[in-house]
Amino acid sequence: MILFCGDPHGKFDHIIQHVQLEQPAAVIILGDLCLAQPFEQTFSPILALTDIWFIHGNHDTDEVQYHDHLFECPERNLHGRVVEIDGVNIAGLGGIFRRQIWYPPEQPRCVTRQDFLAHCGKGNLWRNGLPRKHRSSIFPEDIKLFRGLNADILVSHEAPHKHPHGFRVIDELAHSLGATKIIHGHHHNAYSYDSQDYLNVGFRAILNLNNAMF
Repeated sequence: MILFCGDPHGKFDHIIQHVQLEQPAAVIILGDLCLAQPFEQTFSPILALTDIWFIHGNHDTDEVQYHDHLFECPERNLHGRVVEIDGVNIAGLGGIFRRQIWYPPEQPRCVTRQDFLAHCGKGNLWRNGLPRKHRSSIFPEDIKLFRGLNADILVSHEAPHKHPHGFRVIDELAHSLGATKIIHGHHHNAYSYDSQDYLNVGFRAILNLNNAMF
């Protein structure tokens, strides 16, 4: 069993309790963790019980502590790769589209992070690199990371095109991967799709692959 967890926004007791009760093989958090303490410390009660993964959301770069506490665990980050989890190949795309970078179907303003850094000005840099905000922005180069890869499920923070605020490029990525299901967070009032190929896990909600929502 894999549990997919909607945006926790700093609250994790419900996830910990579900893991302790259900003993899933894995947990995937769909962004906006907003960690007030390090990842390993936050989930210490269940690290020995399950395999925990995440993709980042837009709010995970709102504060320095959110950024640092999350991205200190790259081995648990699904963004930009495909991982076999409990026998299922799962691809992860974290972050959101922002007009300053790329807001499909508009043409991208920057294709790569290096493109952006070349024009953003030194005063906008953070730690000699991307502004912190844009460390949760999706660049076209993120999509290219999946070339040649295959997956059963795509998890993303952004929604696919059938959502009122979704993007067709999410569907196109899933199609290129051969993924038959897209599971996403970001939109707190979970949208009810007319197909089980699309699942929006709402604010602090938990979904398992048997489509039971908590």
